[in-house]
Amino acid sequence: QVQLVESGGGLVQPGGSLRLSCAASGSIFSFNVMGWYRQAPGKERELVASIYRGSANYADSVKGRFTISRDYTKNTVYLQMNNLKPEDTAVYYCYVNRNDILSWGNGTLVTVST
Repeated sequence: QVQLVESGGGLVQPGGSLRLSCAASGSIFSFNVMGWYRQAPGKERELVASIYRGSANYADSVKGRFTISRDYTKNTVYLQMNNLKPEDTAVYYCYVNRNDILSWGNGTLVTVST
């Protein structure tokens, strides 16, 4: 069984920064892909970033602004978000891929607004 707990969301002005954290517990190994999705109101959930053995991938919309990292000793994955835009407003969900089965956290809300 896996548990994922996100934190770090909140309200930020355009151009600001936030750092999301996802603490994972359970049967998670270094070879499991972890990452972040987001879902904006009225839109489908989209992949934001993922990390596998230190190699990261990003959605085109966040490249150059977001950075994903993982602390394997703490089983925690982070998402550093810089130069935030109103269109980044969404609920951000942490996930882990184990044998092509995705497990999710409950999400953390990020609101970018003046």
